[in-house]
Amino acid sequence: MRSFPYQKGHQSRRLFEDATRAAAFVREIYETNTGYIRAAFAEFTRGNAPRQRVSAHYPYAAMTTERTEPVDSRLSYGFVRGDGTYRISLTRPDIFDHYYRDQFELLLRNHKCPVEIGVSDERIPLHFAYPEGVYLEDGLAPDQMESVRHCFDTPSLADMNDDIINGVAHEFPDGSRPLGLFRAARVDYSLHRMRHYTGTAPGDFQNFVIFTNYAFYVDEFLRVGHEMMTATDDPELAAARRQYAALIEPGGYTTPNANRGPATPTGTRTGRRPQMPAYHLTRDDGCGITLVNIGIGPSNAKNISDHVAVLRPHAWIMLGHCAGLRESQRIGDYVLAHAYVRDDRILDRDLPQWVPVPALAEVQKAIEEAVARVTGVTGAYDIKSVMRTGTVVTTDNRNWEISGHTRLVERFNKSRAIALDMESATIAANGFRFRVPYGTLLCVSDKPLHGEIKLPASASRFYASRIGQHLKIGMLAMEILREQGLETLHSRKLRSFAESAFQ
Repeated sequence: MRSFPYQKGHQSRRLFEDATRAAAFVREIYETNTGYIRAAFAEFTRGNAPRQRVSAHYPYAAMTTERTEPVDSRLSYGFVRGDGTYRISLTRPDIFDHYYRDQFELLLRNHKCPVEIGVSDERIPLHFAYPEGVYLEDGLAPDQMESVRHCFDTPSLADMNDDIINGVAHEFPDGSRPLGLFRAARVDYSLHRMRHYTGTAPGDFQNFVIFTNYAFYVDEFLRVGHEMMTATDDPELAAARRQYAALIEPGGYTTPNANRGPATPTGTRTGRRPQMPAYHLTRDDGCGITLVNIGIGPSNAKNISDHVAVLRPHAWIMLGHCAGLRESQRIGDYVLAHAYVRDDRILDRDLPQWVPVPALAEVQKAIEEAVARVTGVTGAYDIKSVMRTGTVVTTDNRNWEISGHTRLVERFNKSRAIALDMESATIAANGFRFRVPYGTLLCVSDKPLHGEIKLPASASRFYASRIGQHLKIGMLAMEILREQGLETLHSRKLRSFAESAFQ
């Protein structure tokens, strides 16, 4: 490790025609510069204040195209649009190494131009130089705490915004355009938030994410996960289970797959359940399944999806309960959302109400196929006996039922809504905003407009009869999407006309 950081300037810039070597240099710059900050802070804690401000910068990736080359635009990403220089700062190669290599490989293939790796203008905040976080107050004297901000760079909100995602930042001050959707500090901020909210390391998250609003789904996910980790003498079943490497719970408690060899759990379960606990059924390629219990409400839904989005998952779906709004629906029926009424209002500033949130055929078909396979009901007509497709209303009012029956019926009639919940439209809208394929499969747990209110006894019967099947459908849908491949999953419907190259 070098004792001084890579500095901005010509000597730190290198051109690469090989994606693996380019990603390796990103790692070298990042590890050298964060190591420099950590070493300086370690000296600071021992009472050796630096003589000058300690600063080091994130690496960046850039590409300059001098002419427009024909590209394979069937994929929704992997190429720049028009001549010019495109640039983005990068972070955490320990998590994103494979992702960076994939993006570089596509750029090199499509444009026949080298990828430039160098040192950006963006400073690495002291806190983000520690992947697992740092508690600055720990062991520091009051006068040292006062000096931290004068000696080191600390997080700045100016570097942690969604201007690129929201289409505000089409061009950087130097005239270059965004190569990716998130600047490095914005990514680091979300990675630290994810650990705080979910109790698990960001690197444990898988590329297929299920959001739910009930702990019952967690219990079932753990049951299924531990079953998959258990050794079996059935060769076919063992082969199916071996696709998953481990089950990881909050706190880092890891149960490895006994079908792959001797398996002893490691780590410890967290003593206090985090606000939105996450559980990961991991695969070696990162394409396993993550389940996050986001709790109730659109604020939670926006909060966690704001952060998970920086990991660039291949898909996320919402599995939860809803109020059925039609007399013909039965308790336990499924609702596949194909449109949303965003009555939660929480994303209005970032994604105005007039922006449509379309259903994605790739995800819709996978969910419908999973419903058919799990329930055993097949055929476009017969499947209507267990599932209805239609508009879902998402509200921020948990007691919507007592808001005035006549007014509610009028609104639901106009929108043709068939179900109401508190998270689905938010998850879908943020998926649209962040270019993450999304979907929703809800289960009718009550019908307040028709006299079937969710009370403790009826709720318990519903949970016992439907949770296992519902989760099985969601997990199977994710496996179907994985098998179909990314070429079809990442829809061009999610990309704007002035889009960055990174997925």
